[in-house]
Amino acid sequence: MKDPNDQNLIGHLEELRARLIRTLVAFIVAMAAAFLYVKEIYAWLSRDVGQKLVLLGPSDVIWVYMMIAGVVAIAVTLPIAAFQTWKFVTPAMGEQTKRSALLFIPAISLLFVIGLCFGYFVLFPMVLHFMNAMATDSFETLYTAQKYFTFMIHMTVPFGLLFEMPAIVMFLTKLGILNPYRLAKARKLAYFTLVIIAVTITPPDILSDIIVIVPLFLLYEISISISKFVYRKQLKLQEV
Repeated sequence: MKDPNDQNLIGHLEELRARLIRTLVAFIVAMAAAFLYVKEIYAWLSRDVGQKLVLLGPSDVIWVYMMIAGVVAIAVTLPIAAFQTWKFVTPAMGEQTKRSALLFIPAISLLFVIGLCFGYFVLFPMVLHFMNAMATDSFETLYTAQKYFTFMIHMTVPFGLLFEMPAIVMFLTKLGILNPYRLAKARKLAYFTLVIIAVTITPPDILSDIIVIVPLFLLYEISISISKFVYRKQLKLQEV
């Protein structure tokens, strides 16, 4: 006789695979759609450069276009991936938790866009201006398309993902995996980890590191406050 636990495990793995495939298909479709308009997106993103970007090889243009289309596809696919995750974990949730968790899908999408906007409109031009000012007197600046967009993505996409922290913390607090006391106790370790992340995703200069580190610390403190609010609300519901 087959073990029911093994059958349940196989069923969960098959469902997980199906949801991962749906997410991957959504990403591919979104990337193909973005690629149709990639020239217009490229023109808008490079509008403030003041010069035509340089290509050093025939394949560079494909790499740049694929990179831009990929970022757009991630932004479009994120709510779909969040919905697939929600559908996968809902069987283990209560009815009230299901409804609350469903609200995280638009929140995740909104926070990702806010993070991208912060990186693109605040961090990216600030760091670019600083580096241009350093190079003005001694160098002739000539940007390649690959270097320019790699730098732009390093300044934007990580922030889109890191800005998800409050929503993820809220979700895990709802599930009982996290609580504000654990988060507060882990503050020093979390700060150290965030500093490592900031140093890794930014150019090697102290100004860029500080510009990234400060918002990340604020995000962590906001996450603790949100977790505290959700945790207290859950305790009150349990007392009723």
